[in-house]
Amino acid sequence: MASIWLKGLGGLAVLGVAGFGAFLWVTAPERQDASVWANLGDPDLAHGREVFFAGGCASCHAPAGAEGDARLVLPGGAPIKSDFGTFHPPNISSDPDVGIGAWTLAEFGDAMTRGVGRSGEHLYPSFPYGSYARMTPQDVNDLYGFLKTLPASDKVAPAHELGFPFNQRLALGGWKFLYFSAAPRVELTDASDLVKRGQYLVEGPGHCGECHTPRDALGGFKSGQWLAGGPNPEGKGTIPNITPGSKSIGSWSAGDIAAYLETGFTPDFDSVGGTMVEVQKNMAQLPASDREAIAAYLKAVPAVQ
Repeated sequence: MASIWLKGLGGLAVLGVAGFGAFLWVTAPERQDASVWANLGDPDLAHGREVFFAGGCASCHAPAGAEGDARLVLPGGAPIKSDFGTFHPPNISSDPDVGIGAWTLAEFGDAMTRGVGRSGEHLYPSFPYGSYARMTPQDVNDLYGFLKTLPASDKVAPAHELGFPFNQRLALGGWKFLYFSAAPRVELTDASDLVKRGQYLVEGPGHCGECHTPRDALGGFKSGQWLAGGPNPEGKGTIPNITPGSKSIGSWSAGDIAAYLETGFTPDFDSVGGTMVEVQKNMAQLPASDREAIAAYLKAVPAVQ
């Protein structure tokens, strides 16, 4: 009888090891194929600057309260508080030691579009690679070229403050398995070129859904709630619904939305506030056509009440 029990336990152990091995294989960090980053040519720095502002890089990576040219120094910004702990944005300046100055385009691109760090580790999705995954390789190339022209900073950003089990990066592979996808957030039939451009900006570099879409207990987006708003992840107030079903901007025209992104003023001449202040600063730096595209897309997405 004892031998039967031992054989049974041995079988369970083998199954457990095999299952864990399968989990590791399925959830291992996955880089882009090297060919994705090859032959892109010299970066277009002017366009890279536009991508920089579309992506809101300074909002997280510049020092809190920075203005003017100080927003182009990127040693890591204000901490990001969440239910999982506190995340500290890293130094992404051109410093070769503590920034990304020594990174290759492929290393930068894998971080942006796959959430894989330079050493092959999973990155935490407080860095919105779940949105940046939709960026084109050329936009990533142009952005990286622009970042390399910005001032270096040797300031070391603090480490994340996370308790167990959230401090175990291995679990991030499971999170990616459940939630990570580069597919469109919504399917829009017969969309105009303007709306398609807006979809790219909002769902990709603009990463608007990272704040404006409610999340479940594991931090993934709730199904069917794209851009429907929800609790502020930092615990103060709410992030508004920005679909056509919104009680706040649902009645705004596309022109109203574009003007708000440019000037910071609502149709009622109220002014932008809260964390949207940083976003509006970035949006004001984009070409007018891109603000119009964002507005057109926001009027085209499914309404959520």
